[in-house]
Amino acid sequence: MSKIAVIGIVGESVFLPVKRFHQGEETVVATDIHREWGGKGYNQALAAARHGASVSFLGAVNACEASAITQYSRQNGIHATLSIKNEASPYAVILTDESGANHVTVCQGARLSSDDVRSFACEIASSDILLLSNETDTGVNDEAMRLAKAHGVRVIYNPAPARPLSPAVLDGVTLFTPNEHETKGLEDKANVVITLGKKGCLIRKSGEMLPPFPVGQAVDTTGAGDTFNGVLSVALAEGKSLREACRMANAAASIEVTQRYVANAIPFRHQTENILWENT
Repeated sequence: MSKIAVIGIVGESVFLPVKRFHQGEETVVATDIHREWGGKGYNQALAAARHGASVSFLGAVNACEASAITQYSRQNGIHATLSIKNEASPYAVILTDESGANHVTVCQGARLSSDDVRSFACEIASSDILLLSNETDTGVNDEAMRLAKAHGVRVIYNPAPARPLSPAVLDGVTLFTPNEHETKGLEDKANVVITLGKKGCLIRKSGEMLPPFPVGQAVDTTGAGDTFNGVLSVALAEGKSLREACRMANAAASIEVTQRYVANAIPFRHQTENILWENT
């Protein structure tokens, strides 16, 4: 079994489906409300766990949510290491329109520290791949990079939300996975897979574009990139080629967008493999 370590945020995500997004300062009425545990890193961890990996996750939360998140994580095959902080837990509001597009607003809340990462060192050292993103602070990611390098652990880095990357990240990451709006600073890097939404993904080194799979109509794109990254990490940890891993990640993301919200939309491995088998 492959082992994936993920460092990110976890907290409550509130989804509000709307017919269309706001124009100017108008008020828009949502058609429903849905709550679940989420966050970019946590969604990635959930996708990896559902595709057969042993997953360790590090995040920071307020004590009020710690027990519920730990229990939910255990139920979904994630070993969650939660650093308890005085600040409120992370919180996100996601608006989704009738086309499936989304607008996301995040309050990052409780923040990890470099000390928290050092307490997670054994999980990093024993992993096949460490999965990072820009939702955690630069110092946190730099410390995680240092530990991964010391133990020969490969790093997949999702540079979202976009921000300048540190030298430690630019020089040490095994594979970057930006979307088309997050490639600034990576122009001279060949170790890049660019996710392109409904167009699939582009492997920069080979120049190959891999299209998504014809699964069904997209109704909610929230979490598609997180699903892609989680599944990609599992496939690479299992020794699949980059092309094979991207196809598997594309298949999982193609399924994920056909359902509303994220937690229940992230597919399990057998669903992803069925799509791959049907499209061989």
